Parts: sequence; C-alpha cells; structure tokens
Amino acid sequence: MAAEPGSSDREAVLDELRRLRTRMPQLTGALAAGVDGLVVAHDCPGVDPEGLAALTAAELGVAVRVSDATGKGELRELLVRGEDGYVATYAAGRSAVLTLLAEDRVNVGRLHLEGRRAAARIGEAVDAAEAAAKALRPARATATRTRTARTPRTSTTTDARTATDS
Repeated sequence: MAAEPGSSDREAVLDELRRLRTRMPQLTGALAAGVDGLVVAHDCPGVDPEGLAALTAAELGVAVRVSDATGKGELRELLVRGEDGYVATYAAGRSAVLTLLAEDRVNVGRLHLEGRRAAARIGEAVDAAEAAAKALRPARATATRTRTARTPRTSTTTDARTATDS
C-alpha cells in the first residue's frame, strides 16, 4: 500500500475481520494486507501475520500473471486447498487483499460469499484511508536545481606524494 491506514481505519478493518470470524466459526484466521505484503490488520492466532502477508503478496503476483496469461481478466480471488483446510485470497479494493484460513469442513460456497462481501467492505475502508492520506500530503515543491560551476583541481606530481614516496 502506498499509504498506511490510520489507527481508526485499522480498527475498522480489524472489526470486520472479527465479525467475519464470528459469522463463520470454521475460519481459523483472517488477514488484510496491502498488495505490497504489509499487514493492515489481522486476526490469525498461531500464524505469523507478517509472514502470511508476504506470502500472500507473492501468491498474488503469480496468480495475477496466470490470470493475465490465460486471458481470464483481472484477478478476483484465489483458493488453495490443503490436506487440512483452505486458504482463500480475495482482492479488496485497489491496493489490498483479504486472506482467510479455513478448516477443511468449511462450506466453500459460504466461504466465498462471506469472503467477497468482507473484501468489498475492507477494500472500501483501505481505499478511503489511502485517498485521505494522499489528500493530506503536501504537494511537492518542484524547485529547480541549478548547478554551480566547479573549479578544476590542479595538482602537481609533487603534491600527490605519499609518505612512502619520500
């Protein structure tokens, strides 16, 4: 993400993650991260959130390339099924993603329904925070740099002697 959301924005995202986990008890974790791999908010006990955010950014990069290469359009979501459960990643606005960890007995249709809705709300919050931060940044002054002429160095070979030359 280009701009870090403020603490109230981060709390709004965290509240959404907690509500999602309450609605779906089969979720074992939820993480919102920037597409750059930085954590926005997380509710994923027993999992390193920074590591998961970085892996999410990496998987997102590969998935976007696969989607582009196959002509399937802009990436919306990614589902990984492991022996013990699922990892679902959803696009959340322009600059964030939502990653959900679920048990193997989760209803995948409901996982997608809830995940898509939560990703839309998180995306709105993160995009709004990013727009607000961008509006607060002062415009960069475009001062013109002028170069000053350097005076050339003139040295003689006797000036360049070292202590070992004597």
